[in-house]
Amino acid sequence: MLAVSGWAEDKKPEPYSPELVKRAEAGDAEAQWSLGGCYLYGREVAVRFVVDKDEKEAVKWFTKSAEQGNSKGQVNLGYCLKWGLGVGQDQKEAVKWLTKSAEQGDSTAEYSLGLCYADGMGVAKDEKEAVKWFTKSAEQGDPTAEYQLGICYCNGRGVAKDDKEAVKWFTKSAEHGDTFGQVSLGVCYYNGLGVGRDEKKGLELVTKSAESGNPIGKKTLEEIKANQ
Repeated sequence: MLAVSGWAEDKKPEPYSPELVKRAEAGDAEAQWSLGGCYLYGREVAVRFVVDKDEKEAVKWFTKSAEQGNSKGQVNLGYCLKWGLGVGQDQKEAVKWLTKSAEQGDSTAEYSLGLCYADGMGVAKDEKEAVKWFTKSAEQGDPTAEYQLGICYCNGRGVAKDDKEAVKWFTKSAEHGDTFGQVSLGVCYYNGLGVGRDEKKGLELVTKSAESGNPIGKKTLEEIKANQ
């Protein structure tokens, strides 16, 4: 989620300022979400937030924002609850807030909710429901959801196995810069799964993933070289 991959370009919180605090304290849900983001990351991540990291304070403001129906506040509150950041870990409560956000069309929440259903975290495991939410997020261009959806088609999890459909989503993910999408698409090209075999292109994609620091990309590249 956000704290792992960084803020999505269109979901970056407003920089910390006395004016932001005043608006948040006055009940502005968007400002409350931004202020929560400043505290979640603090100056450890970006000077623009100019406050020390304080997860409890972040949860306080995410909660205020979420309770007013702000989808970004809801998804971030869900994230904190899921992993116990600044609040006691409560996966069921996390699913509650992720669902509220996802039902408003937040692509990050849709992807995260899909993961909950795929892994049975805070909700009964349901791979078909996972595919439903991954699809909603992927259709909005979320690269991690595109990758996960490709995995579902590749392995026949929650949907009929379809290598061509897997390649379609791996391609979208890779084009959006996701390193997991790159290595998965590379493997498909290298082995001719769902696409014409092209070892050169496959190796290029796997190498690109590995050079970006992706552990699976590195391992896959080592295995390919060992077998050449």
